[in-house]
Amino acid sequence: MVHTAAWDAHPEPLTVASAPVPQYGGGSLADLLPTLAAGMGVPDMTAAITELSAADRNCVFLIDGLGWEQLRAHPDEAPFMTSLLAGSRGGSGNPITAGFPATTATSLASVGTGKPPGAHGLPGYTVRNPDTGELMNQLRWNPWTPPQIWQPYPTVFELAHRAGVHAAQVSSPTFENTPLTRVALSGGRFLGRLAGEERVDLAAEQLAAGDRSLVYTYYAELDGAGHRYGVDSDTWRGQLMYVDRLVQRLAEQLPPRTALYVTADHGMIDVPFDEDHRIDFDEDWELRAGVALLGGEGRARHVYAVPGAAQDVLTCWREVLGEQFWVASRDEAIEAGWFGPKIDERVHGRLGDVIAAARDDVLIIASEREPKESAMVGNHGSMTAAEQLVPLLEVRS
Repeated sequence: MVHTAAWDAHPEPLTVASAPVPQYGGGSLADLLPTLAAGMGVPDMTAAITELSAADRNCVFLIDGLGWEQLRAHPDEAPFMTSLLAGSRGGSGNPITAGFPATTATSLASVGTGKPPGAHGLPGYTVRNPDTGELMNQLRWNPWTPPQIWQPYPTVFELAHRAGVHAAQVSSPTFENTPLTRVALSGGRFLGRLAGEERVDLAAEQLAAGDRSLVYTYYAELDGAGHRYGVDSDTWRGQLMYVDRLVQRLAEQLPPRTALYVTADHGMIDVPFDEDHRIDFDEDWELRAGVALLGGEGRARHVYAVPGAAQDVLTCWREVLGEQFWVASRDEAIEAGWFGPKIDERVHGRLGDVIAAARDDVLIIASEREPKESAMVGNHGSMTAAEQLVPLLEVRS
């Protein structure tokens, strides 16, 4: 079974080195599609997740917000996926890691490009654009930034399509023309369907459409229920029951020589609504001192200091938060490998002067700047097991 000691350890005081870094290069979301593509003969792809066996047809079903720990905690609501847990990650019974931060825009870019955040350049929910000095929301792509300049690498779908693999994405029509789809998931055909049943049925058809096929499908509503109501809510459980039936429906339709992989972009935790668990940046003069911009999200903050104040901000944030957050300077986080083994030059200035990742069940909210995000029940972003570990369930035909 999975070894989670690195995520369960609680050293005091927290040090940068004690943060459980994602398994880049052999067991992260960024390694999944290159592994599958390598098995189909796509040039320049590496089978980094060594536990997986090659298949002619591969389907990735990404369920937004379904962490490994949340799935294991709900066997009654997800009996089919629970039955697949022992075979996760090629029969090892282990999860993979999302990458840091464990958030949707970052994870989808890691999946689609096959590169860690330090390379693809979407290293958070909101980050500073060094060219303009503004915060850039990478999920909503606001303010507008030229997509191919922000993320110039081809996706694995594009490379597979060029190599003669039938590549297709089956998702909500809402996502067809978004900049995030363009930089993270483009390549081959996009087929939009609203109903979950229609999506999985069409995904099965697309798998059968080529001798070698790479198909991606996506379900977002579980994440939405978690944010609004929490992962301890009946609404979230109802969504989990529904998506479990979708996975089984797809598994039962797989054409021959197919491997279906069910994974997620991050897990999630519920954070209580009190001052001990929700630290309000907008009301805390110590945390605000010397800060020009607050980026990221509640459990994974990019902090941009006014010129000359970076060291003072780092010292203050460590003193205030050091027993609950891993707090690192930009250089320390890079050296520790939080964003991957290397950082592209264009990405360096997008990272905070100070980066804070929550260990405990706490948030740094910003009630005035981020009222909607500050009101969410379920949250994610950091490197704890609940957020970082995601399943890699497998069904083969």
